[in-house]
Amino acid sequence: MARKEIAPEVLLARLSLFKELDAATLVRLTAGITRRSLKRGETLFHKGDPVTGMYVVVYGEVRLIASTPARGERLSGIVGPGQSFGEPVMFLERPTLVAAQAATDALLLHLSKNAVFAELERNPKFARRMIAGLSKRIESLVRELDRQAIGSGTERFIAYLLRHDGSGPGPSVITLPAAKGAIASQLNLTPEHFSRILRELADAGLVKVKGRMITVLDLDRLELAARRRSR
Repeated sequence: MARKEIAPEVLLARLSLFKELDAATLVRLTAGITRRSLKRGETLFHKGDPVTGMYVVVYGEVRLIASTPARGERLSGIVGPGQSFGEPVMFLERPTLVAAQAATDALLLHLSKNAVFAELERNPKFARRMIAGLSKRIESLVRELDRQAIGSGTERFIAYLLRHDGSGPGPSVITLPAAKGAIASQLNLTPEHFSRILRELADAGLVKVKGRMITVLDLDRLELAARRRSR
């Protein structure tokens, strides 16, 4: 069944970054909006492309992929519904630092740089919302760096599973949003180490692995295992 098309200002009003903005502000911002529908695997932009604005995810997930000559490609983040990306380089007015690729079918809103800058100059409340959003991004990055610096690879992966599942006790299925090698890179693990962690957790009866699907047999037991390892 096709998704019903919703007016851009209504979509914006549902997202945390824009929730408390008045109707006039939303109308001005939507004048600079372009919808971008992506199929799974489709590239939105490449590293080094010029920045024309910021993006907000309405539904679906987008992978952000960093690359260096020494390490090759590395998954640097995944952006889901209600989240935005592209603001830092938009404000710095530099080319993109990463590539963006749809992890699933997705709908994005592209807010033009000119529309965002004009509203920032006009509206202090919107400026505060943007600053708060960037501050949360920095806080999240610091926490992620802390998680990678402390603990074993197993602890990092268990923490990753716990962050990506909101269900209670009992079996639950978490679908990795990228190939295992990409997830390993995001967790600062080699593919071989990541495979060994999966085998150890499966042998311990904590998870079942089938392709990208990780079935957590009991989240409470998994959480307990993480706490025991951290002692």
